Order: sequence, then structure tokens, then C-alpha cells
Amino acid sequence: MDNPARTDILRVMEHDSDILIVGGGLNGPALALAAAQAGLSSTVIDALPEPTRKNATFDGRSYALALASVRLLRNLGLWERVAENAQPMLEIKVSDGRAGEGPSPFFLHFDHAEIEEGPMGHMLEDRFLRRALIEAMAEEPLIAQVSSDTVTAQEAGATGVSVTLASGKVLAGRVLIGADGRGSGTAARADIRRTGWGYGQTALVAAIEHDLPHHGIAHQFFMPPGPLAILPLPGNVSSIVWSETDATAARFAALPDAEFMELLRPRFGDFLGGIKLRGKRYTYPLSLTVANSFIADRLALIGDAAHGMHPIAGQGLNAGLRDVAALAQVMTEASRRGEDIAAADVLARYQQWRRFDTATLAMATDLTNRLFSNDNPVLRAARDLGMGAINQMPGLRRGFIREAAGLTGDLPELMKG
Repeated sequence: MDNPARTDILRVMEHDSDILIVGGGLNGPALALAAAQAGLSSTVIDALPEPTRKNATFDGRSYALALASVRLLRNLGLWERVAENAQPMLEIKVSDGRAGEGPSPFFLHFDHAEIEEGPMGHMLEDRFLRRALIEAMAEEPLIAQVSSDTVTAQEAGATGVSVTLASGKVLAGRVLIGADGRGSGTAARADIRRTGWGYGQTALVAAIEHDLPHHGIAHQFFMPPGPLAILPLPGNVSSIVWSETDATAARFAALPDAEFMELLRPRFGDFLGGIKLRGKRYTYPLSLTVANSFIADRLALIGDAAHGMHPIAGQGLNAGLRDVAALAQVMTEASRRGEDIAAADVLARYQQWRRFDTATLAMATDLTNRLFSNDNPVLRAARDLGMGAINQMPGLRRGFIREAAGLTGDLPELMKG
């Protein structure tokens, strides 16, 4: 039931900012910065204290930023803040096999030299990107940050939306953005349901030092329990994302470092020489979850609040940043035309732009994981032959490279060269 007092607030209160963004991780701040370029103001609300977010240490999370995402960061003035900590991805090698037996002779090899635009993407640790976003927001007068507070209620009216914080403060804006992750309270309070399922897999994530240089090559090794991704970071360091069944992952995670590395070595191989653990290990349960709608009354969802998928193709953050670029463009164009940036038909343009592409990507990652995370001999033969065939077809191979670089489909302006 509507609260009459809060409805009066919506009717008479001036907006604290044009956009209220719940979630100060990565996508929310990126949207605030993109909106500021169009003269739209934002308030970014996050539960964590700013020093905690800004001074985070390595937590295992690194991102394979596609070329289109790098373009977005460059257009937002962020890339120069993080470039020195980014590692270009020059090649991607995809293979299939079993632990200790080495990869199948059939594989996929993607080389950035086959496209004109440059590296397919860059690897970047979460902590560097997060810090750059916080610093850029602090320098932007159109962005206000609210830290150490959470949203407990939200309400949409004819001309605006309000949120009530745990501290008791009420903020008003023109549109509310949920950038608060897979368990989005923003979506739940708007009665937006989700479709999805768990994979029965957990990702073991860590940084690994190795004796030999990786030459900017990313590896994806598919094994029956789940894939092992070896992703290049600056120096002789790689990030691993090792997917195992939940029970096995829990058992491996509980082992001392030395025993964990003994299990990793036959799966990792010796192509990079000796390896050792760098820092702590982390675990992340894997699931698929997609919001049944990306929009509601004066509300839009971006990033994991709209869609969370298997990390098998490393496209989670890239999909979120494409949401950011698309929504910023839709709202910018609406503002320039004198439209209400939160009008139903304006937000519908964002949903129409992003929902089909997101659903397609989610299903593709789901299908790939199901196809490769098994030991069925018929499927193993089919997928190995398929990879071998694709690898021998330059035109099709270039199409996959462009897809990995995020250069296909209807690109938002911020992601164009």
C-alpha cells in the first residue's frame, strides 16, 4: 500500500539528483559517469564504506575486458587510470581434455592479429577498476556518493521516485537504477521475479605466479567437472578460474595451500614452467539468473541485477558495461529531446535493446557449459571435431574473435571506436 506521506514527498520534493543508483560496485559508478557526460546528475548508494571499496586488496577477481568495454572506459576517461595495470589479451586457446592427460589435439586458437582493431581485450584486476571508478566519481560534481547505508524502501510516483535508507534519510530522483547484484533488493522491491538455476559448480579463484612468460595468451581448458581458465595478468602472473562440482570444490578449498597446488599442477600443466600460489584463494558458487523484466515503473536494472551468467566466456562484466552504455545512450537521447528519462516508453527502448542480446548470451554460456562439463564420449568426440573444424575456417574463426572482442551486434556509441 502507498504511504500518503511519501507520495506527498514525491509530488512536492525537488529531486536530489536525476538518477538514484543502488550499488557502488562497477556498473553503477560507470553509469553515473556516463550520465554525467550528458549533464545528468546521479547519487550512488552503497552499503560498504568508501575506504573499504577504494582500498580493496586482491580478492581473486579479475576481468577479461573485451575491446568494446575498453573503449567505454576510454570514453569515460577511466582507461588512463588503469592501463598500466592491464594486460593485453593477444591470443585465446581453447582445448578439451582430462586432468593429467593433456589437451585433445583438436582445439580453437584465436589470434588478435586476425582483426584490425587491436587486442581482443585486456585483463584487469577488480581492485584497480573499482578504485579508478571511485576516484573519478569523487572528481565529478554531478555525482554524489552515499556510503555505509542501504535502501530499505522505494516508491515510484508520477514525476519521480524516492528511496528510504536505513539511516532514515529519504532521497528523491527521476529514475531508480538497480545495480545491486544478483540478489538485487531493488528488483525484489519492484516485484521483478527471476528465472535461473544453479550449476552445482563452484569456481576456485586464485592468482598464480609462473616461471615462464604467458605472452598475453589466455587458455580455457575444458574438463568433465568444469573448465579451467588461465588468464594473463601483468608480469609472470595469471589468474585462474577453476570450476569443479560443489562438493569437490569445497574439499579442495579446505586443503592447505601446498596440497591445493599439488591438485592444480596436473590440470594447469607445465607449459609455463614451475608455478606457485600468489595470495589467497577464493570460491564463488556458479549459477544462471536473469530478471524476468529489466524495467519497472521509473526503474531499470543493469549488470548482475539484470543478468548473472556462468563465467565460462568471461562476459559477465562486459554484458553489464554494455547495459551501462545502452542505458546511458537511451537516457541521453531522451533528455536532449526533452523527454522524461524515466518515461515508460524511454525505458522500454533500453529493455528492447538489451534483453534479447542478454538472453542469447546467457543461453549460449549455459549450453557451452553443459556441452563441455561432462565425460560423455559421443559429446566429447563431437565437440572436439567441432573445435577442429572451426579452427580451420578463417572466416568463421574471425567471427568468433570479433564476438569475443565485443564488436558484434548493435553497439552503443560509447563502445564504438
